[in-house]
Amino acid sequence: MTAAKHLIALLRSHIEGDDDQFLSVAMQVAAHEARQGHGKLATQLKELVDEARQRNVKRTNRPVPLAQPKGDLAALVSATYSETRLTSMVLPPQLEERLKRVIAEQRQQHKLLEKGLTPRRKLLLIGPPGSGKTMTASALAGELNIPLFTVVFDSLITKFMGETASKLRLVFDAMSSTRGVYFFDEFDAIGARRGERNDVGEIRRVLNSFLQFLENDESDSLIVAATNHPELLDPALFRRFDDVVRYDLPDTTVATSILQSRLSLFDTGEIDWKKIIEKSTGLSQGELTRAADEAAKKAVLSDHMRISQSDLSASIEERQFASRH
Repeated sequence: MTAAKHLIALLRSHIEGDDDQFLSVAMQVAAHEARQGHGKLATQLKELVDEARQRNVKRTNRPVPLAQPKGDLAALVSATYSETRLTSMVLPPQLEERLKRVIAEQRQQHKLLEKGLTPRRKLLLIGPPGSGKTMTASALAGELNIPLFTVVFDSLITKFMGETASKLRLVFDAMSSTRGVYFFDEFDAIGARRGERNDVGEIRRVLNSFLQFLENDESDSLIVAATNHPELLDPALFRRFDDVVRYDLPDTTVATSILQSRLSLFDTGEIDWKKIIEKSTGLSQGELTRAADEAAKKAVLSDHMRISQSDLSASIEERQFASRH
């Protein structure tokens, strides 16, 4: 971010009375100066920020104020607060550790910034539908107590004809003025390989603009892009992200944990989990969750709290059929 944009963001946060965002932008200035080789100035700025935060220690746990997007930006992003946490997800150990690392770096970014290091904050999530990519964006926002801003691609693409750079700039400017998780779902809609689309001219301009803004972005927001089709993405994209995180279909351990966790309030004593898991092979995390919910609803409407083998098996078969059609 340029000095002028830093100044605008500082003034905006001051006018809105958002002390947390003001100090966050000030820390961005310190990090920017450190990268420019101005170590003494960066240290002075950081010390002032630390002093201000100590004086307002009772406010440090307050969530970033949720300012609903206005004007043209309102058509491009939707803003919510997330109550999802990492503990809400059933993840393979390695994937869980990678996400915990992102959260830890974000929570203690001041330690990294003072040493000239930057926390991970640009993530590309790849994997099949229903594998937890969208839930991950929600969990990151929930864990960090910051808003989740979801980019609406339908509006983005239709509004971008002839205005690619200016419209995309609105989203990236918002990242600087309001810290949050900015989620680009179905990212292949704009990240497809250049030269492989019929509408190549406009899509190429969208992609080129995105690459430029992503590389130059120095905000402290998290940028999370997700796609079901990584093979469609332009190779240049992968180099611009701090982490590329792969999601796979659940193995037997994860699948069992998902079903048992979802049905923990019910009597599952008669369930033969081995047979159930064999029947559920190939289902995503989301499909397993829906299957468990269907069996649970049937139990509730039947006025008992017992999940039968036949009901859960039927729900899984229904999800298997739906996933193939």
